[in-house]
Amino acid sequence: MNNKTKALPRERYRSFLEHQDRAIGSFLEIGAPGVWDCAPGNGSASGDDPPRGECSGENGPHLTDLPLAVKDNIAVEGYHLTCGSPMLQSLKAPYTATAVEKLVEAGALVVGKTNMDEFGMGSSTSNTPLGTTVNPWDHSRVAGGSSGGSAAAVAHQLVPVALGSDTGGSVRQPAAFCGVYGLKPTYGAVSRFGLTAYASSLETIGILGSRLDELEAVFRVIRGEDARDQTSRAWPRGDDEGEGSRDDAPPGTIGVLQGELGLSPGMEKSYRATQEALTDLGYRLEPVTLTTLDYTVPAYYTIAAAEASANLARYNGIRYGHRPVFAENPGELMSSARSEALGEEVKLRILLGTFVLRSGFQDQFYLRAQKIRTLIAGELDRVYQGVQALLMPVFPCQAFLRDQEEGMDSFRQKVADRFTCTANLAGLPALAFPAGVQDGLPAGMQLMGPAFSEERLCRVARDLSAVFPLQFPGTSRSFSEWRQGSDAARGGS
Repeated sequence: MNNKTKALPRERYRSFLEHQDRAIGSFLEIGAPGVWDCAPGNGSASGDDPPRGECSGENGPHLTDLPLAVKDNIAVEGYHLTCGSPMLQSLKAPYTATAVEKLVEAGALVVGKTNMDEFGMGSSTSNTPLGTTVNPWDHSRVAGGSSGGSAAAVAHQLVPVALGSDTGGSVRQPAAFCGVYGLKPTYGAVSRFGLTAYASSLETIGILGSRLDELEAVFRVIRGEDARDQTSRAWPRGDDEGEGSRDDAPPGTIGVLQGELGLSPGMEKSYRATQEALTDLGYRLEPVTLTTLDYTVPAYYTIAAAEASANLARYNGIRYGHRPVFAENPGELMSSARSEALGEEVKLRILLGTFVLRSGFQDQFYLRAQKIRTLIAGELDRVYQGVQALLMPVFPCQAFLRDQEEGMDSFRQKVADRFTCTANLAGLPALAFPAGVQDGLPAGMQLMGPAFSEERLCRVARDLSAVFPLQFPGTSRSFSEWRQGSDAARGGS
């Protein structure tokens, strides 16, 4: 893209979003064009396809008129901030998250807020009563979660890039289910200011995109230290590899996770095909076995639930959020507000978190989980002394059915997070990428690397894109295709 690219025709683009999203329900809110750049009244002229964003410039990447969707647990002033929950259904964000601020300053347009599992707790974007999101490839299947709305919007060609949040795979799993790219950055690389807290030590703002160029451009804009987030870290200057550069790692060596992975036939076929593709591209493959893999899910859910029970204590119906019509006293008001407005999965995790933090149980559960977390990080550090990245599946199967009886129950969904929550426990970057289509559904794999190795992961994924080019579902239409059809229909009437 260059500076001569025509501006985005906002009203037409909004009509495109509203029309095309009816089939998949990826958005909870599509904004009025006047608030897309947080500057009401700054309308623009006519043009064709939405510009795809500049990836370079004197002052860094420019994303002029790049349409951007934002998961509805990230604050954007002028939009609601529901977190997919009736508890916050009427809340409007009083400020804008740092990551979104940076993107708007670079020229991006926030066109709307996307659907999600309530407070980020789920793997299907079905744990919310605020909207129904389906997989663009097969409407009988889930889009993944909890950032399913963002993934579906990108896969359906509604937006080229979307922001999500990744606590235990919530960006990478829906990206794999919908056949797009999904980046979970190094913990601290992107400011969490403006991200509604669920599990503070695990989660980070992530990016979903249909093209690696745009995903990388967005990441370069939003990364970096933020005075408003004490966990944020400065990006290593003069070295995009940062801590990911290791002199003792042989160049072009990719670790491949081995063992009893429990993959479905389609995923097993895709996993083998990805390994063959890497070999054909000149990479050396090194088998890797993670002895801590079986402990990641119990450790993750113990820590995540404990942090959630503390973070969600603020939703009590007093300061903001849902408030019951009548209560005899403050205790009854808080109890009624939480009983009425929080979903079953959220209540379950709050109860679990409260239990593991009780006096007498902390040593047995919570502190033991933290020790396992340290072991996981140590094992991965040793692995990366010999390989530059680790290839593994994202999920044991492709997108499962939305029907609760025929699909996956909540417990099986949690167990299946074993491949994704490893990166969150260790605070390391991971990139989900399309690895072909099996039986009509996308199959996604992921690359995980040392801290600050995002650029390297993207380079490997770019090499693989020549073998596994991005595919869109047949029912999706780009803005230019939709506009041409709309204009033709008008002309023929």
